[in-house]
Amino acid sequence: MDHSSHSGMDMGSSSSSSMGGMDMGGEGSCKISMVWNWYTTDACFISKGWRIRSTGDYVGSLIGIFFMVVALEMLRRYGRDYDRKIRAAYYRRETAALAAVASSSKSELPASALVPAPFCPSYTQQIIRSAFYGISFGTAYILMLLAMSYNGGVIFAIFAGGAVGHFISARDTATIQEIETVDDSPQARGECCC
Repeated sequence: MDHSSHSGMDMGSSSSSSMGGMDMGGEGSCKISMVWNWYTTDACFISKGWRIRSTGDYVGSLIGIFFMVVALEMLRRYGRDYDRKIRAAYYRRETAALAAVASSSKSELPASALVPAPFCPSYTQQIIRSAFYGISFGTAYILMLLAMSYNGGVIFAIFAGGAVGHFISARDTATIQEIETVDDSPQARGECCC
């Protein structure tokens, strides 16, 4: 059996194989490396379909990756905003209902009876929350695969996009106040108990 015909990879010149690079064979081949590299032309990201044929392709890909990370950070912010919105709406409704019960009750109710039940999202709300999570998880996984190209430009575009995206979208995380309590039960933390 001829091993050269069995293998689909041509290891390229001795200089590229000594540096960890692989040439995927033939004209229009992809340069793939398992070590840090700065390939611009003939590099492939994720699949052969995303082949960089020119410096313009490379720069365009880096810009796209940068904005993909910024969009991921914005999506995470929208998810946090949605969680706050549905929690606030629930507690507004519960507080109004308890106030109505207290004002219509002839007997004095204990203070423990006027505390809203812990928030638990409805199935529809949980589907929306899961959609936010699924899209952000999938996007992060694709970015991880891109980073595994070990291409310096791609990795720096991911870092820069993360920094800019965090700057734009994450101011809300600095203003969230944690409620400290002695009781560490899920109910005392306001967690769903269902």
